[in-house]
Amino acid sequence: PVINDWARKHSVSVSHLLMPLSFVTILGGLCTAIGTSTTVVVDGLIKEYEEANADALNLPAGHMPGLGMFELAAVGLPMTFAGVAFLLVASRRLLPERRPPITDADDAREYTVEMLVEPGSPIDGRTIEEAGLRALPSMYLLEVDRGGAVLPAVRPSEVLKGGDRLVFVGVVDSVVDLRKIPGLLPATNQIFKLNAPNHVRRLVEAVVSNTYPYLRTTIRESRFRTRYNAAVIAVARNGERISGKVGDIELLPGDTLLLEAPPEFLAAQRNSRDFFLVSNVDDSTPPRHDRVWLARAILVLTVVLIAGGLFDIFLGASLGAGLMILTGCCRVSEARRAIDWSVLIAMGSGLALGEALDQTGGAALVADAAIGLVAGNAHATLAVVLLLTMACANLMTAKAAATLFFPIAMNAAAALDGANHMPFAVAVIVASAGTFATPVGYQTNLMVFGPGGYRPSDYLRVGGPLSLVVAAVAVITIPLAWPF
Repeated sequence: PVINDWARKHSVSVSHLLMPLSFVTILGGLCTAIGTSTTVVVDGLIKEYEEANADALNLPAGHMPGLGMFELAAVGLPMTFAGVAFLLVASRRLLPERRPPITDADDAREYTVEMLVEPGSPIDGRTIEEAGLRALPSMYLLEVDRGGAVLPAVRPSEVLKGGDRLVFVGVVDSVVDLRKIPGLLPATNQIFKLNAPNHVRRLVEAVVSNTYPYLRTTIRESRFRTRYNAAVIAVARNGERISGKVGDIELLPGDTLLLEAPPEFLAAQRNSRDFFLVSNVDDSTPPRHDRVWLARAILVLTVVLIAGGLFDIFLGASLGAGLMILTGCCRVSEARRAIDWSVLIAMGSGLALGEALDQTGGAALVADAAIGLVAGNAHATLAVVLLLTMACANLMTAKAAATLFFPIAMNAAAALDGANHMPFAVAVIVASAGTFATPVGYQTNLMVFGPGGYRPSDYLRVGGPLSLVVAAVAVITIPLAWPF
C-alpha cells in the first residue's frame, strides 16, 4: 500500500517499483538468521548436521551449533548493497511499464463514507498530508464537516481537529485501508452499540432485495442495527453519491450496503430473503491499535533473546508467538489461519527427499560429479553448489531447494579433504533464498506479480542479472567470513 500511494502521488508506474521492492525484501532477509523462513530451515539442518558429526568436524569446545543471529550479515550486507546498486541503475531500464490486469478504475462501485477524527488520536492536530489522507489509492477526501461548517476542496495543509467528520469517496478496498488508520472511526454512532468487540468485527457487503421489509424507509427508522446487529457504514446506488447522513438514507432495491458486523452475521443472513447477496470483505477486521506498543515490545524481546543466545530460534520464536496470543495481540483463530500448510508440506517433502538422497548415496554421487567438474577446487565447488541450488530454487521453491541441496553441499565439503562445511551451508542459504528469476521461487515475487501486472519474462529480465551479481558477491565474501 505504501508503494502504491507513493507511485500515485509522484506519477510513477507501480510496475517500476513493486518488483524491486520484492527483491530488496529478499536481500534484506539474508542479513539475519530469522530474516527468511528458508534461513530458519537451513539453520535447523546445520544444527542437526553438527550435532550428528561433532567428532568428525573437530568442532571447538563450547561451540554453539547453527548460526548466530547476525552472523549472516557478513555476507548478507555486501549482497544487499550490491543488489540495491544494481536495481537503482538497471531496473528502470530493464523493466517495461506494465498495467495490472485489474485496476481500481475497473470497479465502478464507489461508496461515500464518513469518518470521525478521534480527539487526542495520532492524527489530531496533524495536516491532511501528514496524516496520509491526501493520496489514498482509489479514494479521495471530498469535504470536511467541522462543527456544522463544511470545508469543500480541502487543502493538503488543512490541520485536522478532534471531532472533524471527513467525507471520503472511494472503492471498498480503500474503505478497508481507512479503517486501519489509527484515529479514524466510522462517523455513525451505531457501531458503538454492536454486540461484538471491535477487533472481531469485519466489513460485509449486502445487496438490498425487493422483499426487504423496510423499503423506502430510512435506516434509522427501520432500526437496522437492532434488527440485524450490523451497522451501515455506507450505501452505494448505481454510482451515485447519496447526500446526507447514513441514518437518513431511504433504502431501495439494488442498493449495496457496506456493513460493519460480527462474524456470525454472514452465516445468519446468507440465505435471508432481505438481501440478494451477502459477501465478506477480505482482511477487513480493524487492527488493534491499542496493542501496538505491546506487540513491538514482544518483537524486540524475541530478537534480544535469540541474538543473546538465551534461546535458539525455534524456542525464541515460539515464545514470541505465544506471548502475542496470551496478551491479546493476536487471536488463536488468526494464528491458526496464518499457518501456510502448503509451505509446510513443501518443506516436509523437501526434507524427505533430501534425506533419501543422503541415505541412498545420491547426494554423494551428485557431490562427486560436481567436484569432478572443477578438479577439487574449493572456490569452484562452492560456485557450482551455489549456482545449482539457485537454478533449482527458481524452478521449485526456496525451501524445497534448500532441503534438497543441503546434503549435497555437506557431501561436497566432506569430499574436499575435510573442508569447513559452513561456507557450503551458507551458499545453500544464499542461493535458495535469493530467488529472483521467476515469480514462483519466493512468495514475495508472487505477491507483486498481479498488482504489478508483470509477466514471467520480466523476472528473468531483471532477476537473472541480479542473481549473477548476488552469486558473484557470495562466492567472494563467503570464504572470507568462513574460511575453507
